[in-house]
Amino acid sequence: QVQLVESGGGLVQAGGSLRLSCAASGRIFGNNRMGWYRQAPGKQRELVADITNSGNTNYAYSVRGRFTISRDNAKNTVYLQMNSLKPEDTAVYYCRCTDTHGIYWGQGTQVTVSS
Repeated sequence: QVQLVESGGGLVQAGGSLRLSCAASGRIFGNNRMGWYRQAPGKQRELVADITNSGNTNYAYSVRGRFTISRDNAKNTVYLQMNSLKPEDTAVYYCRCTDTHGIYWGQGTQVTVSS
């Protein structure tokens, strides 16, 4: 069983930056993918970015060029560097891990961008 703990959310002004971290405990099996999703009030949860254990990345169109995902496999930790934040980035950000045994979610961290 993989447990995910996110940190790094908060309140920031438009144009500012935040860095989210997600630490995974427990064993991650085989080829896997870790990533970030977000859910704004009244909207569906959507992919922000994800990264495989071999380093392949995938970004939502709305965050390309502003957000960067990275991971430290030795620490089972994934990061999301968010720059040039916009009010529309306001959401609860969830970490997700997918391995050969299942799909795991973190509890979420709030990101609020003020205009």
